[in-house]
Amino acid sequence: MPTSVRLDPEIKILIQRLAKQSGLTKSQIIREALLSFAERRQAKTLRPYDAVKHLVGSADSGGLALSEKTGDKFRTLLAGRKRARRSD
Repeated sequence: MPTSVRLDPEIKILIQRLAKQSGLTKSQIIREALLSFAERRQAKTLRPYDAVKHLVGSADSGGLALSEKTGDKFRTLLAGRKRARRSD
């Protein structure tokens, strides 16, 4: 899709130089620059989870079933803490 963009003379010279050095077209240089810009902007808006989600679930506990009844265990722990506070 053709798009027109007004460039400062310095930017125009920079694009021409980059195209000549890399052997890419000016359009390719501009496309790569825009993609790079978009990726950097998106990286700033990611949640911390997004940075590590590829690791979640990738570790093996060795068959220990560590997540079984975790909610029950946590509830029991909290109830014990609550009883301890009441007795103080």
